[in-house]
Amino acid sequence: MPPLVREVIGDVLREARTAQGRTLREVSDSARVSLGYLSEVERGRKEPSSELLNAICDALDVPLSSVLTDAGERMAGQERAHERAPAGVPADAAAGSSIDVSTKVVIPPVASLALA
Repeated sequence: MPPLVREVIGDVLREARTAQGRTLREVSDSARVSLGYLSEVERGRKEPSSELLNAICDALDVPLSSVLTDAGERMAGQERAHERAPAGVPADAAAGSSIDVSTKVVIPPVASLALA
């Protein structure tokens, strides 16, 4: 299942902040939003209003259009990977980004290895 828009936007915002070497506190103070709320936005737990998203982008000195474009491109790539995945194979596994945890390996019993 493709990620939610708020999760992708949160990833883009976090990457922009960390690339600048800034802390959550610095950006939250500049954007005039609580540190906890900004953290929730970055983790994809809260969906920011357009006004809040604009304030965060201003604080990061990143155009809102760039954040939305980057998020859209990431989502499009993930959707394409989901469409290409073979039946029964999760898209992230098909894309090589993770191992399907439901995969099991059965090792047949080995004959006794007693030394003579």
